[in-house]
Amino acid sequence: MSQVSDIDESLYSRQLYVLGHEAMHHMKKADVLIAGMRGLGVEIAKNVILAGVKSVTVQDEGIASWEDLSSQFYLEESSIGQNRAQCSLSKLLKLNPYVTVSAHTGPLHENLLAQFQVVVLTNSSLDEQRKIGKYCHSSGIQFITADTKGLCGQIFCDFGEQFEVADWNGVPPVFGNPGIVTCTDKHEFQDGDFVAFSEVLGMTELNSCGQVEIKVLGKPYTFSICDTSLFSEYEKGGVATEVKMPKMFHFQALHDAISNPQMVMTGYGKTNKHHTLHLAFQALHCFVKRAGRLPKPRDQSRTVVQPTAPPEAQLELDEDIVRKFAFTAQGNLGPVNSFIGGLAAQEVLKASSRKFTPVQQWLYFDALECLPEEEEEKEEVRLLTDRYDGQIAVFGKAFQEKLGKQKYFLVGTGAIGCELLKNFALIGLGAAEDGHITVTDMDSIEKSNLNRQFLFTSEDIGRLKSETAMQAILKMNPSMHITAHQNRVDPESEEVYGNKFFSSLDGVAAALDNLEARVYLDGRCVQHQKPLLEGGTLGTRGHTTVVVPFLTDSYGVPGSSLQKAIPLCTLKNFPYLIEHTLQWARDEFEGLFKQVPENVNQYLTDHEFLQRTLERGEAGALEVLAQLHGSVGSQRPAVWEDCVTWARLRWEILYNNDIRQLLHCFPPHQMTSSGLPFWSGQKKCPHPLTFSPNNATHMDYIIAAANLYAQIYKIKGTRDRNTIREVLEKVHVPSFTPKSGVKIHVTDQDMEKDKENVDTAHLLKLKNELASTPGNSTTLRMHPIEFEKDDDTNFHMDFIVAASNLRAENYGIPPADRLKSKLVAGRIIPAIATTTAAVAGLMCLELYKLVQGHRRIELYRPAFLNLAVQTCVFYQPLAPQLFTVSDQFNCKSVWLCIPSHRNPPAGGFCRQSSGGNLPVTFARGKGCMPSGQNAQEYAIEIQIQLSE
Repeated sequence: MSQVSDIDESLYSRQLYVLGHEAMHHMKKADVLIAGMRGLGVEIAKNVILAGVKSVTVQDEGIASWEDLSSQFYLEESSIGQNRAQCSLSKLLKLNPYVTVSAHTGPLHENLLAQFQVVVLTNSSLDEQRKIGKYCHSSGIQFITADTKGLCGQIFCDFGEQFEVADWNGVPPVFGNPGIVTCTDKHEFQDGDFVAFSEVLGMTELNSCGQVEIKVLGKPYTFSICDTSLFSEYEKGGVATEVKMPKMFHFQALHDAISNPQMVMTGYGKTNKHHTLHLAFQALHCFVKRAGRLPKPRDQSRTVVQPTAPPEAQLELDEDIVRKFAFTAQGNLGPVNSFIGGLAAQEVLKASSRKFTPVQQWLYFDALECLPEEEEEKEEVRLLTDRYDGQIAVFGKAFQEKLGKQKYFLVGTGAIGCELLKNFALIGLGAAEDGHITVTDMDSIEKSNLNRQFLFTSEDIGRLKSETAMQAILKMNPSMHITAHQNRVDPESEEVYGNKFFSSLDGVAAALDNLEARVYLDGRCVQHQKPLLEGGTLGTRGHTTVVVPFLTDSYGVPGSSLQKAIPLCTLKNFPYLIEHTLQWARDEFEGLFKQVPENVNQYLTDHEFLQRTLERGEAGALEVLAQLHGSVGSQRPAVWEDCVTWARLRWEILYNNDIRQLLHCFPPHQMTSSGLPFWSGQKKCPHPLTFSPNNATHMDYIIAAANLYAQIYKIKGTRDRNTIREVLEKVHVPSFTPKSGVKIHVTDQDMEKDKENVDTAHLLKLKNELASTPGNSTTLRMHPIEFEKDDDTNFHMDFIVAASNLRAENYGIPPADRLKSKLVAGRIIPAIATTTAAVAGLMCLELYKLVQGHRRIELYRPAFLNLAVQTCVFYQPLAPQLFTVSDQFNCKSVWLCIPSHRNPPAGGFCRQSSGGNLPVTFARGKGCMPSGQNAQEYAIEIQIQLSE
């Protein structure tokens, strides 16, 4: 693998989990030209610069106009009349110190183009696209065009006649266990995949035969490989690891691809729509070339744009799409540019990194369903020479005024939150005198945020996200009315975000990174009958959801976790993946350096703590009391040398003694009652380690563990290895002999059953000794440590990496580097700016519909996308389930109405207006409905109470 020292992992960490070091190194060599600095061009440039290519040159000969302010977030009113590229340069320069950014204000020519590996055209004529596309194709330059017109967009890619991709989908290699191979668990291989074998006993030829193509058999546990008849006889074990094979792609030049288009479908069953847009964009270019302008807003003349399908295409044009495309073409919308710009920027990264599947070759998108359900008169759309002209050209002045009056609550100003605020400023949400945006985020800005959260710069590190984001947005659009809070949105903040607050809102946008918070916020929206926009990302994958009162189902309570919990016995005794040892190491950290100090402090200050602990079960109580006894008794360290001694003895217990005891209970050749080897399949037979001060990982553990142990007792530590070695030489390590009669649990069920078998005598002894709180309780207080993954000086990740890799060595598991360890132990969500921009754009397109009050469910389009393989799926949201309790009482499972002439049952419901219906709202275990009771049962209960 390439050297990684020149990649700033503290800045790029989340993106590295998406792209990897090799792809990032390719990107760092790429010079990129982006032509056209209107809204789409600047969106692409922003995302590409954040990603970390070598250089970006932005080119534009044009000058800024009022219309540009609708989507060009780096232009101000003072920029009007000046060159767009030059005006954007100062802000683009601040995005990433590792990227050289420059502006070119002259025309494009071949000498200029030859300096770049990737060329992107936006806001260009078809003639220019053909000319530059031809040059790039013949010169081996990756060529991309992107364009948006109103509510429609297109992307075209030409990466040459042969373009090899090392990793076409970005999915981590699949593991399986090994004629016919039967796995101990379901595999995820596909026909044609290649695997490499390791750790096979008996048929050892497999371990050295390189990659082998497989064929998946009918059952999900089996697959076939090459002829193994001449190999040795198979005994047991083995791991099959997927080998990612390069994939070759072939591209046509633009002039050929226009007449013979290959298309990526954004949604199912839309082939005719995409081909119609393909022809409509070409016809629009012809109109602009002929008339010297775009069609006027709402100009429905059939002669404006006249696409013609070639006879051999056997295509029936969608006249409605052509008409709407033509009369909105003058529009310039921030959300559309955000979405298309995110996708196009990802194509730039594919071209420069050779990772993921590029678009082949055309991608079309439309959001024409955002238009009013009932079309407005042409006279409504009159441009006013202000910053929203690009939006008024599509929706009209009345809608712009309605947007300005909105009151919205944005929860979260991370990556998606920053992108949403950008779009809010561009479209003027809450920018009128009686409009308002409330934003809350309790976090402060860290360096790792800067790679995606573009509203922040290195100068902002340590500042509050919400305050900083608010200030950045006010610079984009000084008319915005926005208030920044630093509150977590949960039951504890309901005094701030109570009934009065929610009742004043028009809607809520969630930019959260955890499921629990999303579900809670959804419940509050259902309770107060407010629409909710929600979106999330995971690397190149993203989703959007829209919840509309009485029209769609709510976000709801999640089912079972998407991530399987690792069985405790696997963590404790039988790990077989590095993820298991990393989770074990994280549990060690939490137990030793957080939970024990917290328990000690509660014991010292709360006289009821001991009794409460005993009431929770004897097994748990024995563990807690033993830890308390050691921490306040004779085992408490007094000086630094005691901490080193503790770390050395802890090492011996974990990596030698415990393993020897396990092997004493289950020897390497142990057989099960069925006559099969005990140590087989996912049970890896471990081996004990012998400590050596010359082993770097051994010393890494001692240094980190000793320093962390010293911190919880407020003892000064050191990193000096020589000093620590001198202390280690004096440590007496007791000899260990495995004991007979020790029971080691093989399953979690055995562990649960055995909870009753507790050494009650020892528990009673500890209870009596701890019954009286020590008189010197103040000096015995400890200092719990909160795990922080992004500070490389605090020993936290040092401990995790060393502890995990030592345990991995015990079990013959390949170790993990620091980056992989941080991902798993820190529970980091991989992220990249391109996906967040695209998701935020889609969320704001749904916002258009909410503000207009669309009431047809088929007009709303939640989405799932994966930019790695350019998958965009739009679907219709689920309607709430309907059921009838009585002839006079119809209910919806989420949005529940009760006749207002009845008094609400005990517990109360909120009356929002006199007369009409009294709205009663709940969402599956939230609000007024008791947890665990379904909607129908609860509605029947309400009806009974009303009848009483």
